[in-house]
Amino acid sequence: MTLHDLGRIRLFCTSLGPEDAPALLLVHGWGGDGREWSPHAEALADRFRVLVPDLRGHGRSEVPDEGNTPAEMAEDLAVLIDSLGVGQVVAVGHSMGVQVVNLLAIRHPQTVRSVIALDPAHGAHDAEIAKIPARLAEYRKHGARAAASFVAGAFSPQAPPGLRTAHIRTMLGTPDHVVAQAYAGMYTDPGAVGARPHSEAYLRRRTQPALTVWTFDKAAEWERGTLRVPGSRVEYWPGTGHYLHEERTERTIRLIRDWVNGETP
Repeated sequence: MTLHDLGRIRLFCTSLGPEDAPALLLVHGWGGDGREWSPHAEALADRFRVLVPDLRGHGRSEVPDEGNTPAEMAEDLAVLIDSLGVGQVVAVGHSMGVQVVNLLAIRHPQTVRSVIALDPAHGAHDAEIAKIPARLAEYRKHGARAAASFVAGAFSPQAPPGLRTAHIRTMLGTPDHVVAQAYAGMYTDPGAVGARPHSEAYLRRRTQPALTVWTFDKAAEWERGTLRVPGSRVEYWPGTGHYLHEERTERTIRLIRDWVNGETP
């Protein structure tokens, strides 16, 4: 567990498993940190080198005044992967972390073998897009407090006890300006890829095979129509909240193992 000085940023990253094993990169989402991947990392470290960073502005990583966006986070991870000398990674992302790993795959294809995308923060449709300006105004005014209210509604009734509270606490610990900048970076900044037309354009640029899991059937149906790379697929997990990797930890671990092994779950 080390704070890596990458020149452009200092990132905290946990590394588990054999150094010569195939590498997995597990990337958290908006207002989270790498702790949410702890059970997955420990389970997967028997066969893989598992890298779990805290994105810039989050967790124990450096908090810059500006640039706390998915695009800059992807650039950070490209430098991190190169500095660790792990070769290509299977990049696993959740929510905003999906934007980060997809941008990493598109901009630095030599670093990413394939992508696993869990309930992505992309593909926002017309009704959802209409809510974005008001949400961003709230995040700019109230920061993490407004975001915590949004997070509180992101869990299914079957979520493990304490999971909702843990994520509310983590979000409340995220600096207010990071909350607002990251949200704008996902949806409203120039080049943001969260809205559906922009999402479709950037997904067409991804050349690596990808496995995407959605908790909304209509979103899964939409993304199936964007697939261009042989071997890619989309799954739908009904009855699961947004933090599906934590609500269904064992299923997610099996999903990652089977994908990396080239098997069908």
